[in-house]
Amino acid sequence: MPDSGINVLFLGKNFLRLLEGLWVTMRISLIAVILSIPLGILFGMFMTLKNPITRTLSRVYLEFIRIMPQLVLLFIAYFGVTRAFGWNLSAELSAVLVFTLWGTAEMGDLVRGALISIPKHQYDSAAALGMTKAQTFVFIIVPQTMRRLIPLTINLTTRMIKTTSLVVLIGITEVLKVGKQIIDANRFDYPTAALWVYGVIFALYFLACWPISSLAKKLEQRWR
Repeated sequence: MPDSGINVLFLGKNFLRLLEGLWVTMRISLIAVILSIPLGILFGMFMTLKNPITRTLSRVYLEFIRIMPQLVLLFIAYFGVTRAFGWNLSAELSAVLVFTLWGTAEMGDLVRGALISIPKHQYDSAAALGMTKAQTFVFIIVPQTMRRLIPLTINLTTRMIKTTSLVVLIGITEVLKVGKQIIDANRFDYPTAALWVYGVIFALYFLACWPISSLAKKLEQRWR
C-alpha cells in the first residue's frame, strides 16, 4: 500500500537515525553502568560497616534515591542545580550523573545483600585455618559474592538501559525523540507511522536488552 506507515522507515535516513538515537541511549546507560559498578561496590562495603553513623548516612542516601523518581532527579540536575549554581552541565552529562547516582545506590544495596548473605561459619572456618582477614576476603568472600552479584548486576544494567528513555524529557535526542520527530514530520503522508516507528523502537530495545537478560538467566541456572 502506498500510504502504509511502514514506508516511513525507509524514507531518507530515518532508520539510520533511529539506530543513532539508540546509540545515544546505550551510551548514556553504559557510561552510567561502568561508573556505578565500582562506586556501588565501595558503597555496598560502606553499608556493611557496623558504625551507626555510616549506617544512617548510607540508609538516607539509599532511601532518597529509591523514593525520588528518576524523572524528578533528572529535572533537579538539569533544570534546578545547573541554574541555581550557574553550572554549565549539558543534558547528557546531567543524565549520566543522575543514572550513576541511581545505579550506585542500587548496586550498593546488591553488594550489601551479597556480603551479609555469606554464612558466619565461613569466616570462623577461615580463621580456624589460620587465614588472615585479607586472605579470607580475597579467597572466600569475594568469589562467592561475585557469583551472587553478576546476574543481579546484569539485570540492573537492563533496567538502566530501559529507564534511560526518560532523558528525552530533558531534551536529549535519543531513540524515542528521533521516533517522535519522524512521526511528526510525516503525520499527513503516513498517518499510521506511529505504529511502525514505535514498533521498531520496541524491537530495538528488545534486541539491546534480551541478550543481556538471557546471559543473566544462564548464569543463574549454571550457578544454582
